Amino acid sequence: MDETAAVAALAALAQGMRLRVFRALVGAGPQGLTPGALSATLDVPASTLSFHLKELAQAGLVSQQRDGRHLIYRPELARMNELLGYLTAHCCEGRPCEVAPVAIGCARC
Repeated sequence: MDETAAVAALAALAQGMRLRVFRALVGAGPQGLTPGALSATLDVPASTLSFHLKELAQAGLVSQQRDGRHLIYRPELARMNELLGYLTAHCCEGRPCEVAPVAIGCARC
């Protein structure tokens, strides 16, 4: 991941509702959620949700797929891991870290 992509991803997440949407999608895992389920879970109007999903998609953090009449939004976990990798690439100035790294990902992914 380059700096421009990292800034775009961080900017997309630097808004409360978008962060909540992304976290809900990460919690749902690879099967994703429909906009209706997200709207109900987060108690946000559909039009507001649509705006935030578009911003997250433009940053590459979520994807959408049509399933019949429904849209399914999924977290782009590989992109999330790229962002985390970018942020920690130069951890501890090249010396071995004194803090044990946290495992990224989940058992379902």
